[in-house]
Amino acid sequence: MKEPTVSFVTSIEEIGRDNWNALSGTNNPFIRYEFLHALESTGCTTKATGWQPMHVCISEEPTNGRANKQLIAVMPLYLKNNSWGEYVFDWSWAEAYSKHGLAYYPKLVTSIPFTPSAGPRVCTGDGNQDADLIALIFENVKARAVKLGASSWHILFPAEKEHHYFNELKIHSRIATQFHWYNKGYKNFDNFLDALNSRKRKAIRKERDQIKKQGITFRITEGKAISEEQWANFYLFYQTTYLKRGMQGYLEMDFFLEVARTIPDHIFLISALYDEKEIAAALFFKSDQQLFGRYWGSRFDQQFLHFETCYYQGQEYAIKEGLLSFDSGAQGEHKIQRGFEPIFTYSNHWIEDEKFSDAIADFLKQEAKHTGRYKADAETLLPFKKISD
Repeated sequence: MKEPTVSFVTSIEEIGRDNWNALSGTNNPFIRYEFLHALESTGCTTKATGWQPMHVCISEEPTNGRANKQLIAVMPLYLKNNSWGEYVFDWSWAEAYSKHGLAYYPKLVTSIPFTPSAGPRVCTGDGNQDADLIALIFENVKARAVKLGASSWHILFPAEKEHHYFNELKIHSRIATQFHWYNKGYKNFDNFLDALNSRKRKAIRKERDQIKKQGITFRITEGKAISEEQWANFYLFYQTTYLKRGMQGYLEMDFFLEVARTIPDHIFLISALYDEKEIAAALFFKSDQQLFGRYWGSRFDQQFLHFETCYYQGQEYAIKEGLLSFDSGAQGEHKIQRGFEPIFTYSNHWIEDEKFSDAIADFLKQEAKHTGRYKADAETLLPFKKISD
């Protein structure tokens, strides 16, 4: 039997929704065709934004009388001329290249753009990637990188199993941490608070009481029911929050409207209201078992408003809907005292230049030691009751 063939396409439309989703599945919202296509069709992932699609397709020769090759795996891939929107930071690597008169960009990146959430990157339909398939992809991506003059290939936030496959091929391993909350069979939010030590429990109740005393209430709107006015307010809040940091939000209004149209069952909006007017909002995504906190914005700064809108309301929703975990996104040590536990996240990095590859490998080994200690230290700060309490 012939070895599967690997090809590259410049738009996910060339693969098609049914073909892509048959391999990616439709449970994780971020790897779905609809999410990635919305990014492309609304201009968020283009050459101009530094996310030029170059997706990987793996096909087998026809058997049993089939006339056409059968698509057996897909993988998102982008040619990048910057490092924005990745959440696995390599700016210092680019600077080191520049100091040595070398070009770090372009580079190839396998990632969900602007989305620091772990999940499958090589999609096979049954979820059973194997070492031979990963190796085949690697050889073809390396050849593509050389042809394009790309310095490297980076696989960001892969599933842990995929990470180990890439690591076995000597594609450098990098670990980082995020903070996730786990629903341990809680009946309601008070039941969750009962699992915390007294001091942390009182602190959370105090924060929530402060929001109530200010007359702020909350409304949850599922995807199909989100109105045009709500979307307009949310987008204003989203961009305002970025502007406070001297930046502009990565995503266009049309992107949000498109995912609302195509995958409404995966999203909902939590709006904060004062005097019946929206003052803040957080957009969440969800699978059948997991909640994802993604985008947030507010009209003005208000103490504890972010914690309530993005964390406590999300935890309550997860408990009510029976979701098992809550991925609240990147960074945020302040999440620890609110019951979010440190976990490892992964990435892999192939560097074409041998000397830089060796230097980066040494750096990543040292970084991993610090990351391991950081996670261990963070675990000691968790607010849950000790067995002896």
